[in-house]
Amino acid sequence: MTMDDQWYDEAAGPLIRPYAITKGRIPASDVALDIATQVMALSGIKRDPVGLTPEHHAILELAERPLSIAEIAAHLKVPIAVAKVLCGDLIERGDVIVRSPTQPMKAPDRQLLQAVLDGLSQL
Repeated sequence: MTMDDQWYDEAAGPLIRPYAITKGRIPASDVALDIATQVMALSGIKRDPVGLTPEHHAILELAERPLSIAEIAAHLKVPIAVAKVLCGDLIERGDVIVRSPTQPMKAPDRQLLQAVLDGLSQL
């Protein structure tokens, strides 16, 4: 039995509750992280391991290439809110950078939509 096996039960799921991983904290409102936000660990910097949990270390290993918050949550098998809190910690420490993959969309042109609708109606 490995160390990870003792904290996971197939029937019950993780034996450590999400609020225990985040020490009861919720995602910070000053950092806008959504499920598609890309997280990448900064390479070539000396990291102070003090205050980092095993989950933080796992994120730093996973984020050697850009990963979304959703992917990080899936790899760690934690809820997205927990992944946001942990990534927020790493952002504050300067260990990772984040980038929103999309620009805000504006509504499509009404005339274009009407032309498409008219064309489909003629089929």
